[in-house]
Amino acid sequence: MAVIDGVGINVALPAIASNLDVPESSAIWVVTAYQLVVTVSLFPLAALGDKLGYREVYCGGLVVFIAASVVCAFAERLDVMIAARAVQGLGGSAVMTVNLALIRFIFPKTRLGSGIAYNTLVVAVSAAAGPVLAGAILSVADWQWLFLVNLPIGMLILPVSILALPRVPPTDLRFDFAGATLIALSVGAAILTIDWLGRGYPRGQLAIGALAAAVLGWIMIRHQLRSPVPVLAVDLLRISVIRLSALTAVCAYVVQGLSYVSLPFHLHDTMSLPASVVGLSMAAWPIGIMLASVLAGRLIGRYSAGLLGTQGLLLLVSGTGCILWSIMLHSLPVLVASMFICGFGFGLFQSPNTMAIISGSPPARSAAASALQSSSRLLGQTAGAAGAAAIFGLASGPSTMFAIAVAVLFAFFGMVFSSLRLLRA
Repeated sequence: MAVIDGVGINVALPAIASNLDVPESSAIWVVTAYQLVVTVSLFPLAALGDKLGYREVYCGGLVVFIAASVVCAFAERLDVMIAARAVQGLGGSAVMTVNLALIRFIFPKTRLGSGIAYNTLVVAVSAAAGPVLAGAILSVADWQWLFLVNLPIGMLILPVSILALPRVPPTDLRFDFAGATLIALSVGAAILTIDWLGRGYPRGQLAIGALAAAVLGWIMIRHQLRSPVPVLAVDLLRISVIRLSALTAVCAYVVQGLSYVSLPFHLHDTMSLPASVVGLSMAAWPIGIMLASVLAGRLIGRYSAGLLGTQGLLLLVSGTGCILWSIMLHSLPVLVASMFICGFGFGLFQSPNTMAIISGSPPARSAAASALQSSSRLLGQTAGAAGAAAIFGLASGPSTMFAIAVAVLFAFFGMVFSSLRLLRA
């Protein structure tokens, strides 16, 4: 539900803007509010999970998500809708931030890699199916049903979660409210500034946003370094394999963000393909992730995350390079095959990389490790999407080619970070 709601609502934005009688540029905040709150609340909610228990935070987040979905469905004003989406993002963040931590306590240690691979597969399927399911619902019902469908599903999931999820004893650690507030403010300022850059806001406003993010970030890092149990996972980043895995993840997700935003414009505007063909063509990437996730689940434990991740990112470098070639050829078959290679390489890297972050952390910091993995994904995707928007706004030539060229560079950097783990094995 959390993933599908994060990607599927985009399809309904025109209908929501028309129904609420607001400009489409304003309706975009229906998506932005959700993503922003998820991003800024991951680490604070992870710390809360350590304090209260993972199952409790998961189930509490599920209740908030369901309730906010109902409010979204009956909202008659944009401000109410945006506020409800922000609350829904808080619930979705609570679910996502302790999800991998719970998986660590559900699967035995020898099967943890398979559990993470299953989770990766579910996320990939949900991301691929989200726009399709949203389009199917909108073809037979109003946009409100995109939110109302969460009610029966959530009411089924909630009792199962209460009964089946393991109860992990909470720690006696003090919850750092000041640290959580500083993280929310600094990360929120950074994400908003990236979003403004992608939307072409005035340079003065961008400078103020960047300055605020830098100052708040400096204060937050100093506070976290002095904290015995930091809300931000700076203690985990001192572990080399986790630090390198997080950097690898950010680079890979930047590649995905750049590609997902820029390629539809090439397919639709340059190649003059209808929206249905564009959607089917873009599905090659998540299909590759799905197939590779199944393979990665079998290989985790036999081979190191550094080896599997480096091989996967080598495929990602090759695939993005082939995408550049296909753009010059104006060849749809080559482009689709290249996106499949990218997705397969991405899937081969993703599960072992997540495994390295989760298994490399102390059990008491499982929620923080889960939040670190999720924040690496969100940071990379957001930076990639905003980077693509900036390239399209500033480039005078073939914008998609520039965006994919940058994606090749980030894929290469990710491969380098991943390969450094082999030296520390």
